[in-house]
Amino acid sequence: MAYEELKQEIIEYSKKIGIDKIGFAAANEFSEMKSRLKLQQEAGYQSGFEKGTIEERTEPELLLSDAQSIIAIAVAYPSRMKSRPKNKKGERRGNFCRASWGMDYHHVLNEKLDKLSAFIATKISGFHYRSMVDTGELSDRAVAERAGIGFSGKNCAIITPEFGSYVYLGEMITNIPFPPDTPVDDSCGDCTICIDSCPTGALVAPGRLNAQNCIAFVTQTKGFVPDEYREVMGNQLYGFDTCQLVCPRNKQVDTHLHPELEPDPELVKPKLLPLLSITNREFKEQFGTMAGSWRGKKPIQRNAIIALAHYKEESAVDELIRLMKTDPRPVIRGTAAWAIGKIGTDDGFPAIVRAKEKESDPEVINEMNKGLAFQNK
Repeated sequence: MAYEELKQEIIEYSKKIGIDKIGFAAANEFSEMKSRLKLQQEAGYQSGFEKGTIEERTEPELLLSDAQSIIAIAVAYPSRMKSRPKNKKGERRGNFCRASWGMDYHHVLNEKLDKLSAFIATKISGFHYRSMVDTGELSDRAVAERAGIGFSGKNCAIITPEFGSYVYLGEMITNIPFPPDTPVDDSCGDCTICIDSCPTGALVAPGRLNAQNCIAFVTQTKGFVPDEYREVMGNQLYGFDTCQLVCPRNKQVDTHLHPELEPDPELVKPKLLPLLSITNREFKEQFGTMAGSWRGKKPIQRNAIIALAHYKEESAVDELIRLMKTDPRPVIRGTAAWAIGKIGTDDGFPAIVRAKEKESDPEVINEMNKGLAFQNK
């Protein structure tokens, strides 16, 4: 079978299984990406969540020895929900970023890649492949750009003509020499809205991100959130959307093609107070199918505490005092103490003083002192 003919059959089949965009690229080294990754590493801009060495992330042959081409896929997700719950005093809510709406996209895209590989295997003998979605070594964005899915924006997202940057990406390295597609000839032009709107300056240059300063990254860490990020986080429980929301290419873009990616309003904008006492089992049952649950409940609870402090939600103080006094996790105890001070009720400060007398963890004591410092402001 001619590879061009097989390619067209794959394209047609991809539409049937809910792949919104598909492109084909050569499997040669991503030399430009390799240079950029080295600069990122030298500058200390990496998140620490990256998988593999720089060589493994840029040389497909190290992942599949007989690599010939890469198939890139994109699946569009919604940017707006149909029924948005109210965020009001006494019932404050948190926020999961759009990339965590609906079912975990890793599972959704891997299922589509599995179907795609099974289809190709029926068409050609000796087919070898390796698929990955986000957590693999290859850069999804670099593959998508080479395969013509879209262009790489200044906000470090792939921007497609049809769906803006609201797409999930995945790829399949294959041993079939498919004819490659042409990269998209487009760019952000002179626009710098995303860079100008980044609240922490994490977008240090067009297409260059210091992940350590990115709120999306900060929400996924497990330690104490640095002071300078707490107010900026607002009510974010997981991820951050500003660099996508301000992008002119995303204006009016709202795609609802996949029921499994539709958000449950009560999950993506959950009430904050119940999160503070949720059990591991309850967390897994409620949030386990979402991409935003991958780090477990601790970062979500910590972020919920920061969000309650952001709103100065006085109805949460009793529960925060309970956490400060009894929670076995220092990060939760300390963040709760800081939040109590930030909210600033009359009974909050004496509670911090009493808890401090029994506290032995130096980091928690430091947070208690921060909380008490609000009394003089």
